[in-house]
Amino acid sequence: MKILRNIIEIDEELCDGCGQCVPACDEGAIQIINGKAKTVAEKYCDGLGACLGDCPQGAISIVERMAEDFDPEAVEEYLKDREEDNETDKKSSNGLETLACGCPSTQMQTFSNCNDNKETASSPAPASALGHWPVQIRLIPAHAPFLNNADILVLADCAAVAYAALHQELLSDHVVMMGCPKFDDLADYEERFSEMFVKNEIKSVTVVTMEVPCCSGFPVAVKNALKKAEKVTPVKEMVINLKGKVLK
Repeated sequence: MKILRNIIEIDEELCDGCGQCVPACDEGAIQIINGKAKTVAEKYCDGLGACLGDCPQGAISIVERMAEDFDPEAVEEYLKDREEDNETDKKSSNGLETLACGCPSTQMQTFSNCNDNKETASSPAPASALGHWPVQIRLIPAHAPFLNNADILVLADCAAVAYAALHQELLSDHVVMMGCPKFDDLADYEERFSEMFVKNEIKSVTVVTMEVPCCSGFPVAVKNALKKAEKVTPVKEMVINLKGKVLK
């Protein structure tokens, strides 16, 4: 039965599908579907808006409208069924855990054959040296198995476009973590890095940025995170200019 009540509303124009709102909803009312956050069913949303503060794009709001009444019993059954499904499918095809938000971009994978894809006569283009997935800082959990005993490459996303030799010279045998220090939350990055450093033994960190002021916060966030984690790990900084040349 539909009644007049508070319920969340998601602006699909603002939503970028990051999935941060999904774990914030204890009722499981939100899922990522076709790259956008959507309400699974009105009866699963209690309208309290616990997910509002977890949306970095401000795409979620609370509105009052006619909607199906909140059904806590249906939520309990839904969560039980979903937990059983997760137990069955919690391992992806390569044996690594799939993250809870359901977004395809968050499926953790390690590519064991990435270094076998050498340039050949039939395939003259250089192959990708990427050895894992995902690569966005906000999507890599601290417990990701590829982090332990890894050499980390913290990469400003613009540098990935500017530096032509990225795959040949930097990605090989490195775990890459990409983000934008201008538009993303550096304080959040610092907390994420710190948790990763606490939970894993990191062999080294290479920070690659562009020669623009907004990139300067990236190495600072890494070094602050190492201090918080009380870890002594070698940190190398590399700066790329706008024409793709290494400055230092």
